[in-house]
Amino acid sequence: MTFYGKRLDVARKTIDRQQSYELGKAIELVKQNAKAKFDETVEISMNLNIDPRKADQNLRGTVLLPHGTGKTLRVAVFARGERAKDAEAAGADIVGAEDLAEKIQAGQIEFDRCIATPDMMALVGRLGKILGPRGLMPNPKLGTVTANVTEAVAAAKGGQVEFRAEKAGVVHAGVGKASFTADNLAENIKAFVGAITRAKPSGAKGTYIKKVSLSSTMGPGLKVEISTLAE
Repeated sequence: MTFYGKRLDVARKTIDRQQSYELGKAIELVKQNAKAKFDETVEISMNLNIDPRKADQNLRGTVLLPHGTGKTLRVAVFARGERAKDAEAAGADIVGAEDLAEKIQAGQIEFDRCIATPDMMALVGRLGKILGPRGLMPNPKLGTVTANVTEAVAAAKGGQVEFRAEKAGVVHAGVGKASFTADNLAENIKAFVGAITRAKPSGAKGTYIKKVSLSSTMGPGLKVEISTLAE
């Protein structure tokens, strides 16, 4: 038997778990039930009709949310010379080369996003077993292996969200904070869903988006009417 805390139990009574809510009402209920002592993250979960284990159904990418995530990411950049200076000027929290690699090998991973210039990938590649499992390995498809470190750092700091389908075809991400206005949350959510829609794998067949749910960090999840999520 599953037991829920008193606050969550009360919150669950305010929603119908069998009903799909239009986006505006869903956001209203999520905000209403975000009563923790901290600013809860609003999270989206999308069940897609794909099998990520197949090469033509893999889904991974990034999207820049118009109103950010409400979270300040710590960004590390592997770069030398002028590009290192550019990264520092853009607001990177950590910039380095061999010295940064040594810190990572020593377990000092004090960042949420890792960017590298192309010439640094020989060095960064040695850290794959450490960075890969944490989802921190720089990847050209995600714009985190680039000569334009200024743009990459700005995107990471400005609300760029990475997404990746898990084995069961589920994609989830934080799309803002409960303190955001309903309009800002709606715009972020639509931008995220739009990015997932545009990134539809070539091998996906049938109905692509099967289910979408919203919740706050400590609140109950509720289903959203897919037809109300278009940008």
